[in-house]
Amino acid sequence: MNSSEVNPQIISAIKATSAATLAPEVVAIEGAGKAYQSVAQSMAIAIQDATDNLRNVNTLATTAMGVALAQLLATGNGKYAEVIAVAQAMSTAASTTMLTIGQDAAQVVRSFPTGAN
Repeated sequence: MNSSEVNPQIISAIKATSAATLAPEVVAIEGAGKAYQSVAQSMAIAIQDATDNLRNVNTLATTAMGVALAQLLATGNGKYAEVIAVAQAMSTAASTTMLTIGQDAAQVVRSFPTGAN
C-alpha cells in the first residue's frame, strides 16, 4: 500500500503526533522525569538497606547484651559491663547512620530535577 492510498488526514495526524511526541523539549522533559524516578528509587533502596543494617546491628547488640548481662550476673566480673556499653554504642551508631542516610537520600531527591517545567 503506498501513501496515495491512505487518507491524507490520517497521514497528517500521524505526522502531527510524531512531531508532538518526539519534539526535543518533550524528549528532554520525559528523560529528566525518568532520571528523577530512577534516582528516587535508588534513594529508597539506600534507606531500605540502612533499615536492614540497623535491624541487624540491633539484633547483634541485643544478643551480646543478653549474654554479657547473664555473665555479669553469674560471675560479677565488670568486664561484661564493658561489653554491654559497647553493644549500646553499636546500636546508637547504627541509628545515627540510618538517620544520616535518610536525610542525605531526601536531600538528593529534593535537589534532583524532576523534569517538570
